[in-house]
Amino acid sequence: METISFGTDGWRATLEEFTTPRVRMVGQAVATYLDDEGLEGPVAVGYDARETSRGFAEELSRVLCANGFDVVLSDRDRPTPLVAHAIVDRELAGALVITASHNPPEYNGVKFIPDDGAPALPAVTDAIADRLAEPESLPEADHGTVREVDFTESHADAIFDLVESITGSTDLSGLSVAYDAMHGSGRGTTDAVLERAGADLERFRCERDPDFGGGSPEPAAENLETLIETVTDDSGVDLGIANDGDADRIAVVTPERGYLDENLFFAALYDYLLEDASGSAVRTVSTTYLIDRIAEAHGETVQEVPVGFKWVAEAMAEGNALVGGEESGGFTVRGHVREKDGVLMALLAATMHADEPLDERVDRLLETHGTVVQDKLSVDCPDSEKTRVLEDLETAIPETVADTAVEDVNTADGFKLLLADGSWLLVRPSGTEPVLRVYAEAADEKRVRELLEAGRELLEPLV
Repeated sequence: METISFGTDGWRATLEEFTTPRVRMVGQAVATYLDDEGLEGPVAVGYDARETSRGFAEELSRVLCANGFDVVLSDRDRPTPLVAHAIVDRELAGALVITASHNPPEYNGVKFIPDDGAPALPAVTDAIADRLAEPESLPEADHGTVREVDFTESHADAIFDLVESITGSTDLSGLSVAYDAMHGSGRGTTDAVLERAGADLERFRCERDPDFGGGSPEPAAENLETLIETVTDDSGVDLGIANDGDADRIAVVTPERGYLDENLFFAALYDYLLEDASGSAVRTVSTTYLIDRIAEAHGETVQEVPVGFKWVAEAMAEGNALVGGEESGGFTVRGHVREKDGVLMALLAATMHADEPLDERVDRLLETHGTVVQDKLSVDCPDSEKTRVLEDLETAIPETVADTAVEDVNTADGFKLLLADGSWLLVRPSGTEPVLRVYAEAADEKRVRELLEAGRELLEPLV
């Protein structure tokens, strides 16, 4: 059986590996860690819409209570960012969330969120991994209690206040929005926020289905065909929004572009925020350089960090950045909890669109700063082989890629080859799946396809 290891965003595994005894061990490790760190107060426990998630959440609650911690348990499956917000709002010691995010239904996962509401850094997850053990028992009198709560109202109030301070208004009256929850935890939360703002809502997949309709709750274009058709077929719907399984990420659909590349949404978001505020941006190594061009035009800076929102959150705190994000659709802004929040972004995206259509803003940005196209592919690679493949790749970096000289190599996260024509190719290990990711960015789709194929050809002999 595979060891319990915390990757990019917690521990995820198939249900063959993700078992009740092992989940209880994680709960005990967190309880021991909190005790050792002298952290007191209740602990939140949240969970997503998967069939097994509520049961695992209850097991974690029992373990925490057996260690003397009171537990604030979500009343139903809710978005991960609501749990992160509750930590700060309620001054909790931290939280555990049962979720496998966008992974298929045969997976589940668990993540620990510290008392600042931001993703746990490796020093924390390593400390938890070192404390994995069977649960302890305490006298019944020392046991904590479990109280079920609804996290939605305080989070909704907070994001309305924040967006109001940014935009001056959260009135979406007259805006028609199609929302796709993908049967995940955004249902009844993201759509409720948009409706509270006055938007005319059309809902898709807003019923709980633990099997997510037989697919994965990943808001990629190929999984959002109905939403895209609805927004682009002149039906009068102004904007489409979707969340992943635990609603910490967002996908946006516009009338002219259909699925709006997350990089372009990030660029539009940063440009919009800079209209009335100043501040740097934080982006991951896999995210577009268009962010850098926008920052430079406003006299601002950009910090590049490894993939994983924990690194975005850390850099945002250090530099008081205005916005942070990643190309997979996870974003947050200054003034909010430093965790990606697909519910906040849904309200902000709709407010932006009501002010000026996103297609028009993106058109203007590309005309001003130059066209960028990005795409990615995956190459199967067992987790046990990833380190070896990357070590082999280090000695196999070519002098040219797709007939263009490699000018520099960034090793912050895998290998990012910066090419003489301004394009780039990135190879890095996935922290959530047994694959290696290959990313490319260039000025047109043809060039991106050439770079991705070159990346595949570089990797396949090594895997």
